[in-house]
Amino acid sequence: MYAVIRTGGKQYRVAQGDAIRVEKLEGDVGSTISFEPLLVGEGETVKIGQPLVTGAKVEAEIVAHGRGKKVIVFKLRRRKNYRRKIGHRQDYTQIRVKSIEV
Repeated sequence: MYAVIRTGGKQYRVAQGDAIRVEKLEGDVGSTISFEPLLVGEGETVKIGQPLVTGAKVEAEIVAHGRGKKVIVFKLRRRKNYRRKIGHRQDYTQIRVKSIEV
């Protein structure tokens, strides 16, 4: 069984036991969070929500919080002596899907 959930402005296809990194979520490590899925499927059977599947729920556990790799943003205007170099590290939360209930 799999489901499609939405968090942080993105959609993720998850199954039971999957560990994924999503945008930073509030909560402590070890706590449980739930998502309402947009789609639930098992084999040939697929339930599509409008916009959410009613009565369905995806339970997940927060495994860790962290920061991603540094991305360097370098801006340059040639022949104008203009250079800007900044870095960015995106915060993330790693979650593990415990169950998908329909």
